[in-house]
Amino acid sequence: MESPDPAPIVIGHRGAPGYRPEHSASSYRLAFELGADAVEPDIVATRDGVLVVRHENEISGTTDVAQHPEFAARRTTKTIDGKRLTGWFTEDFTWDELATLRCAERLPRVRPGNREFDGAEPILRLRDVLAIVDEESARLGRRLRAVVEVKHAAYFAGVGHDLGALLLAELAATGWDADRERLVIESFELGVLDRLRAAGVRADLVFLADRFGSPADEPVDGAPSRSFAWYRSDPGLELLAQRVDGISVAKGNLIRVNALGRAIGATDLVARAHARGLLVYTWTLRPENRYLNVRHQTSLRGAAWGDWQAEFALLLRSGVDGVFVDHPDLGVAIRDAQ
Repeated sequence: MESPDPAPIVIGHRGAPGYRPEHSASSYRLAFELGADAVEPDIVATRDGVLVVRHENEISGTTDVAQHPEFAARRTTKTIDGKRLTGWFTEDFTWDELATLRCAERLPRVRPGNREFDGAEPILRLRDVLAIVDEESARLGRRLRAVVEVKHAAYFAGVGHDLGALLLAELAATGWDADRERLVIESFELGVLDRLRAAGVRADLVFLADRFGSPADEPVDGAPSRSFAWYRSDPGLELLAQRVDGISVAKGNLIRVNALGRAIGATDLVARAHARGLLVYTWTLRPENRYLNVRHQTSLRGAAWGDWQAEFALLLRSGVDGVFVDHPDLGVAIRDAQ
């Protein structure tokens, strides 16, 4: 089987959500059909400890749960990582109950065409996604990868679920614990990555650094609470180099702008991280005007596509090792062009 060595790797962000509802089986399969080297499932837990793939544990925006009268009483309000949310939460359902739900488009105003697929597919467990990666690897003759994002680890620990331990058990049960080259595990919380490393997980570990705020599990080692911005500083990168294999940052942290906020080049973040032996990934490359830097927007219509080619090319020239994209074919096209 061919081993992929592109630079950078193109990661289907929750599959190919530019074309299908995210985290659906068709989204994952289409991502590989369009040339993605990897896909990214986000994992959260059910009440009975099953790992399911959803953008968040609050699922009203990505499933048809609101249309199920039998679950109406489970609508509630919770505070997740400092944010107050009202809706339905995976940890209040068993897997058998969640299996009755169907996927829905998360961004219907931006991608109204995807709404035709609403209700067509069930939600998936992590093991279902890993099976798809295995099947597509065999079909395409390529060593395809998975980038598993652990969501809200500290919150779930507080309600009785150790996501790291559940993930280790799932990897062992599916045979995904044996080939480090196929697996990346990422999280916005360093603590769960530390525990996975201590447990000897065979995967590249990547710390996700949001543009603003601080990790939900800070402080993790008795040190003062540290912000995401600190982790992108030289001292922060030095610490990360001792504990993880890479850092994944918002694309805005790689774009250098002028006083008007217009892109004028790349920052030095990739070079500083590479100098310390860290991989660098970036998210999320999208073609719609509302997601592009102002320099690359072509109209005030947020859902219309702007000059995505220029922005994607700028980000690839920064030297990143991997890019998360909603439209894998676009990422592959710019990478091949360069």
